[in-house]
Amino acid sequence: MHTFDYEKSGHELLTTQTVNLLNAVHEAKGRQNVQLQVSPELAEPLANVARIQSTDASNRIEGISTTNKRLAGIVSEKVAPRNRDEEEIAGYRDVLKTIHENYAYIPLKPNVILQLHRDLFKHTPLAFAGHWKDSDNMIVETDGTGHAKVRFRPPSALQTPELVAKTCDDYNKTNEAGDIDPLLLTCMFVFDFTCIHPFNDGNGRMSRLLTLLLLYRSGYEIGKYISIEHLIEQSRATYYEALAASTVGWNENTNNHTPFVNYLLGIILTAYREFDERAAIVSTPTPARHSITKKQRITDVLNQSLSPLSKADIQQTLPDISTSTIERTLKTLLNDNQIQKLGTGRSTRYVSLHR
Repeated sequence: MHTFDYEKSGHELLTTQTVNLLNAVHEAKGRQNVQLQVSPELAEPLANVARIQSTDASNRIEGISTTNKRLAGIVSEKVAPRNRDEEEIAGYRDVLKTIHENYAYIPLKPNVILQLHRDLFKHTPLAFAGHWKDSDNMIVETDGTGHAKVRFRPPSALQTPELVAKTCDDYNKTNEAGDIDPLLLTCMFVFDFTCIHPFNDGNGRMSRLLTLLLLYRSGYEIGKYISIEHLIEQSRATYYEALAASTVGWNENTNNHTPFVNYLLGIILTAYREFDERAAIVSTPTPARHSITKKQRITDVLNQSLSPLSKADIQQTLPDISTSTIERTLKTLLNDNQIQKLGTGRSTRYVSLHR
């Protein structure tokens, strides 16, 4: 059975690369605190966009989706789910909201993890919600030719309750001792939780929700404003590569946390840097912002981007501009042959023709 020693593992992780990532995140956290004090109006629009992106991305990683319109309605609780995918999306919305609003009162304990899993599936009729897995499972990956192979065999269902209890206990003990950076502890715990794979379904979504919970409890609230789940989805191939590299030897206690820890620290740092970019836009002196029309600001974003942008990308860059205004502007720019529309439906992107 795998054993946990986060104090020992944490010290072993302190390579130059990891320490540099930690220092960069610490500095970015300090900047965010100042930016929110200077521009408090930044918080709400960014949080609204991040909430939709997080709910969408974390479910899409698992092949669960709906239309953009339905997604927005479900996240805002204006429409009820009408199929299995939407039931699971509504569950993620609920748990995400619980964590965002109550993280300070949610300790890392096995019974709490079970309660969060129960709520993740509370809109579905599934009987396994809120229970550890009742049969052994395995993590399978499929290559480009459609060939499936077992990437990792998690511990048995019989071992699961004990392993979850031990990893929670060691996390809490090490965190209270204060000798290991909470960011390292979060990354190691999330990785080990993923390896245990304690549920019949929902393991990936639970790992991402627990990432947010532990980050918030440690004072790193970036996931409220920039979707960490969205960044993971955008780098899905690297995410799975890091998981695969760190799982080698996990059952024999010979694995190396470094690939996954550095990947997740990199994602967190990217989120902070995106926040910096949003803050720079909003903190532009008000008269200067008001002297430029919203249409021109949207046009500028498209002109300055080296890659096609979705409506969500534009809204995240310009959180103070409403979705309806962005949609009207895109339609006008299309009619004026200023931009080109690529793809359809959820994959729709827009690219400037005058860069």
